[in-house]
Amino acid sequence: MNDQKNYDFVIYGASGFTGKLVVEYAIAKYLDSEDISWAIAGRNIDKLNELKKELNISDKIEVLHVDSDDQPSVESLVKNTKCVLTTVGPYQLYGENIIRSCISSGTDYVDLCGEPGWMHKIIDECSEEAKSTGARIIFSCGFDSIPFDLGVQFVQDEVMSKTNQYASSVKGRVRAMNGEFSGGTAASMKATMASLKTNPELLNVLINPHALCEGHSGAPQEDDSKPKFDEELDTWVAPFFMAPINTKNIHRSNKLQNHLYGEDFMYNEMWIMGPGDEGKKAAKMVAGANPIGGEDAPKPGEGPSREKRENGNYDILFCAEVDGHVFKASVSGDMDPGYGSTSKMITESAICLIKESSDLAGGIYTPAAALGKKLIKRLEDNAGLTFKVE
Repeated sequence: MNDQKNYDFVIYGASGFTGKLVVEYAIAKYLDSEDISWAIAGRNIDKLNELKKELNISDKIEVLHVDSDDQPSVESLVKNTKCVLTTVGPYQLYGENIIRSCISSGTDYVDLCGEPGWMHKIIDECSEEAKSTGARIIFSCGFDSIPFDLGVQFVQDEVMSKTNQYASSVKGRVRAMNGEFSGGTAASMKATMASLKTNPELLNVLINPHALCEGHSGAPQEDDSKPKFDEELDTWVAPFFMAPINTKNIHRSNKLQNHLYGEDFMYNEMWIMGPGDEGKKAAKMVAGANPIGGEDAPKPGEGPSREKRENGNYDILFCAEVDGHVFKASVSGDMDPGYGSTSKMITESAICLIKESSDLAGGIYTPAAALGKKLIKRLEDNAGLTFKVE
């Protein structure tokens, strides 16, 4: 069925801030590719046409009018593309019709979702249907959670190659992160907090690191909600605001791979602040702050300048211990995490899914469980990410 569709992927939300960056990357990398076809879509046709003019996009890139509230337009979209790449969040507010239509029609799907409550709902209600229709659904194909999800897989592969076993525990430590937070991330967190008022049971999902593991409870995890001193790395570490979604995705990756790392696998993710009193002071300050809240939080559709995006970067260390020996690996990116790098990661995820994953069955996946080493290679070859054993 997929072979008869007009496009390999369609960028939905192309005129939004992040969507535009995805379009720019697709133009730079894949405009003249003979074996990759794509189009742009959104609810405002005038903005899409303005985008085509602004970026001087070739007429061979078609424009599709799609409104997530207009079911016929959504059905036309999924009928004509092998994969929907959507940047339109918060997904719990604007994404349900799109994802359910993809699942029912057997159309592949990638997004930037970091909303565990909504992800839990879709996994619970739609997993069996996705398996039966053949739709491959991959959440969290941006900074949350690709560098973390694939970083754990990368360090675990190194451990296996050296010890013939996987580590039962891995910790992620963010060493550097320079760049502005995504307005979509801020809006998603606000939407989740609003959902708690009408659905207090959602709290059980938010605080459970195994919430996306479809009934598997796993071992109690180390507390990463308070500052502490990491003796192994000789540094103070602070809570990392994306750890709740990254941790859930990493445990789901383990579950989807038949508990490759063990049913009691442990993962702990925090932010490195430095040694001594200064590190301790910084860790306490970060722990008491809301990095994407308040009046200065970015709004959806807003974002940093090109200069800020290109001057951004990130670097994450992963440590895995087996029999007293610590294995270390890192994942770094050459642009700001929330926009520049994210727009490249989701594009490569869509192409990897369509072009290199024909043997992947239908279901609801994480990036590591679905794409793994194939995606790592694409990200290193094309998207400015570096995976390195240290």
